[in-house]
Amino acid sequence: MNPMSADPGSPANPLTAEHLIAAYCQGAFPMAESRTATGVQWFRPDPRAILPLDTFHCPDSLARVVRADRFDIRHDTAFDRVIRACAKPRRYESDTWINEDIIRAYGQLHLAGLAHTVEAWHDNQLVGGLYGVALGAAFFGESMFHDPDRGGTNASKVCLVHLVDHLNARGYTLLDVQFPNPHLAQFGLVEIREQQYAHRLNTALHKRVTW
Repeated sequence: MNPMSADPGSPANPLTAEHLIAAYCQGAFPMAESRTATGVQWFRPDPRAILPLDTFHCPDSLARVVRADRFDIRHDTAFDRVIRACAKPRRYESDTWINEDIIRAYGQLHLAGLAHTVEAWHDNQLVGGLYGVALGAAFFGESMFHDPDRGGTNASKVCLVHLVDHLNARGYTLLDVQFPNPHLAQFGLVEIREQQYAHRLNTALHKRVTW
């Protein structure tokens, strides 16, 4: 699904922060065919996966990790490093959907104050994190990573818990995670149909909150 008339991400029409904002406001988001691909494809899944902020579930084992305070949690101090770490294929994958067009355009969004990271640091090393986009009272979670080889076991999950706490404290009403997966299911993920998502999105976009 392509919400724009052209194909942002091609050499003639590069993906920009403006394209991303327009797409998110229509419920769409981009993914590349591969790490080295040029251009992106647009998606608007139905049903849509969200994490309800008011019923978010933190498993007991993870809650103990959070309470142990093993990580130094920071916001927006290493955006490029986080998105590039997310762009590396997982150990069980051969490729990724984050290409250079996406990295550049989301970097523009970050400089505009609309894309953010939650980062986990251990011994002053970046060992996990997540990034996403904030518009109105909606946060669109894009990707997360952790580096177990440097003490980052559970780091991305801890970042997610901190993200939810932060969103609740600031008055956000929608945490969009796009597609369901077993990793997110443990936190209370639900799937809603496109019409219901569009209503929640519109309500969130018209609410003023600050990151």
